[in-house]
Amino acid sequence: MSLRLVVADEVARALAAGGPVVALETTLISHGFSGGRGAAVARAAEEQVRAHGAVPATVGIIGGAIRVGLAPAELDAFAAAGTAARKAGARDLAACAVQGALGATTVGGTLAVCRRAGIRFMGTGGIGGVHRGFAHSLDISADLPQLARTEAVVVCSGAKSILDVPATAELLETLGIPVLGWQTATMPLFYTADGGPAVSATVPDAAQAARIAAAHWQLSPGRGLLLARPPAGGIELSALIDQAVDRVRQAGVTGQAVTPAVLAMVEELSGGASVAVNERLIADNAALAAEVAVAAAQPPAGSSA
Repeated sequence: MSLRLVVADEVARALAAGGPVVALETTLISHGFSGGRGAAVARAAEEQVRAHGAVPATVGIIGGAIRVGLAPAELDAFAAAGTAARKAGARDLAACAVQGALGATTVGGTLAVCRRAGIRFMGTGGIGGVHRGFAHSLDISADLPQLARTEAVVVCSGAKSILDVPATAELLETLGIPVLGWQTATMPLFYTADGGPAVSATVPDAAQAARIAAAHWQLSPGRGLLLARPPAGGIELSALIDQAVDRVRQAGVTGQAVTPAVLAMVEELSGGASVAVNERLIADNAALAAEVAVAAAQPPAGSSA
């Protein structure tokens, strides 16, 4: 059996022409928001990508095929399925496709598809990383090794603050993944703009981010970068996050179920305030990913192209 990779016509045309394309994940649709609200968040992210001059390529597994570029009804299907959709990291893509499962791609799963499709830019909320208590559980997100082997810029608001962010930053350094701060010297903490570890470099605009990415890929082919954008209207939720992590741990939740369980608990404990921040930062990050993709698609200064 050959893998079915179905690239939407609009995405295929943009890639063939060397145009700007931004990948988006589907786990945030099915697992990131309760009550089916993920579809509206996904549409807002796609609209921001288009508004800033790029083509959105939302990735998901439907009907035995890995699809790059989804129709509105397909976004709705992921939202309607909710956590019944299979959370698809890189390890799960083949099984989801062969078994005909509805697979919602994580950051790592989306990056694996980006490698196959030739997409170099992605927007998301926050990446996975080193979980709290990792010394006992060895729980480290598969997003990180996928970043280390995918030639792509991932625009995010740092690692999810439910994680051990300093340990995640250390592992990113070990893997040789630059963390560029979008007009900031520290890695944002997802819901909070300040207080994270120092970034490897601060960038003032999309054009410089694109130039750094191009130079990085010459030196380290096949290795990704993070562009960390502080969330607008961020809020301090560290005490609630600690409480949510503790409750989920006591409930015995493990593996891929931890992150959606903790996010749902944070939503409950914050009275929904966390959701408003999350919705906005996803759209803002998609917009910035589009800006960088557009900058990267421009001919070099002085070129006759």
